[in-house]
Amino acid sequence: FFLDISDAVELPIKFIPQYAGCYHCQILLKSSCDVRVYEIECVVNTDHAEAELEFLTPAYQAVVQDIPISNMSSQSWQLEAILEGEGFYGPPLTNVGLGETALYPLMFKPLAEC
Repeated sequence: FFLDISDAVELPIKFIPQYAGCYHCQILLKSSCDVRVYEIECVVNTDHAEAELEFLTPAYQAVVQDIPISNMSSQSWQLEAILEGEGFYGPPLTNVGLGETALYPLMFKPLAEC
């Protein structure tokens, strides 16, 4: 069985999610001689956001900034933190429950004046 591209039919779908998350949908197509069910999964991410933090502290003294992470999706998150740069510390994993806001404690402890 070969499908000729001229047999293809476009099925435009408009999807307007309110929140980030994973959305599941079933589309049922029926004709007099055929029934088809298509399952669709849409993953919605928020816009990529950039932030800049400025830490001011004397050498050898730590400063901690709690960074809020809001989970407005339909499932809990387990996030992995990858910190780059000398003097930065924080937990490697953070859990954010459904509909919750967790605070990620980012610590900066300079070992010299920088």
